[in-house]
Amino acid sequence: MDAVTTLTIISKPDCHLCDVAREIVDVVVADLPDEAADRIEIDEVSILDDEALYAQWWEKIPVVLIDDRLHAHWRLDAGRLRAALDAAAADTAREESA
Repeated sequence: MDAVTTLTIISKPDCHLCDVAREIVDVVVADLPDEAADRIEIDEVSILDDEALYAQWWEKIPVVLIDDRLHAHWRLDAGRLRAALDAAAADTAREESA
C-alpha cells in the first residue's frame, strides 16, 4: 500500500480562523497533482471532543499538523503548506524507493 501523508486540522466550531485554515487546506490539496492529492489524508478534530487536545491547543487553534508534527497554528500560509506537502511527498517517495 502506498504511504499516506496525514494532515490534521485541530479546530472548534464557530472559529473563523478555523474556517479560513480549512479553506486553505482544501485549495492547496485541490491544486496538487492527482497522484499527490490522493496520498493525503485530511483529518479534522475538535478540541471540544478531546480534553487532552483542548488542554494542549485551546489558545492556538486552528492548528495544522503534518504527520503528527506541528506545521502551523493561528494562521495558515498556503505557500508554506504547499511546500511542506511537497517535502512530505518527496520524503515518502525516497522511503518507498529505498
